[in-house]
Amino acid sequence: MDDETLTRALAADLDGTFEALVRAYQDRLYAFGLRLTGSPRDAEEIAQDAFVRAYRALARYPAERVETLKLRAWLFQVTVNVARNRARTRRPAEVPLLSADGDHESVVERVADDAEQPDQVAERHDEQDRMAAVVATLPERYRAAVVLRHMQGLSYQEIAGVLGQPSGTVKSNVHRGVAYLRAALDAAGVRFGVPEGTADLAAGRA
Repeated sequence: MDDETLTRALAADLDGTFEALVRAYQDRLYAFGLRLTGSPRDAEEIAQDAFVRAYRALARYPAERVETLKLRAWLFQVTVNVARNRARTRRPAEVPLLSADGDHESVVERVADDAEQPDQVAERHDEQDRMAAVVATLPERYRAAVVLRHMQGLSYQEIAGVLGQPSGTVKSNVHRGVAYLRAALDAAGVRFGVPEGTADLAAGRA
């Protein structure tokens, strides 16, 4: 289901569609949180909290607004805000999300439990963890911009909206961050090309 179809479905039936949203974006939000923090535990909590906040926001929005959301950029903006709040408070939020039938089981947890077995999750996350550890060493002002551009594929304009910065600042931070990251990856002996988005970094393109 593409984002346009997903937003229409969310506008029409939030509870019936929210699991599809979680399935579509749980890996991307986890990977984003992991590369911002370098911590798998923090990344999991950031992703879950982001989905909780997204659900609450979508429940408040009129259907017309939901239908016109730029879903990918909006979800990353929610995730950035969660990560920033956690960095300030260092107190993880654990808020249950009501399912459609009123059960207090978290939709995010239920989808995660159904998706993969522990050994599959561990294997998939191992490569992410190695890259994340290096990305997490970037100066904070560069980290989110580089991840959003080269690992999540957002445009400079989309990143500017997510981070609340001018496009020129975003572009400058991406270029400088790429230079820092390439040097850090070389020093750590991490090869390019396995995680998504690193081909451009290997070639020096920002």
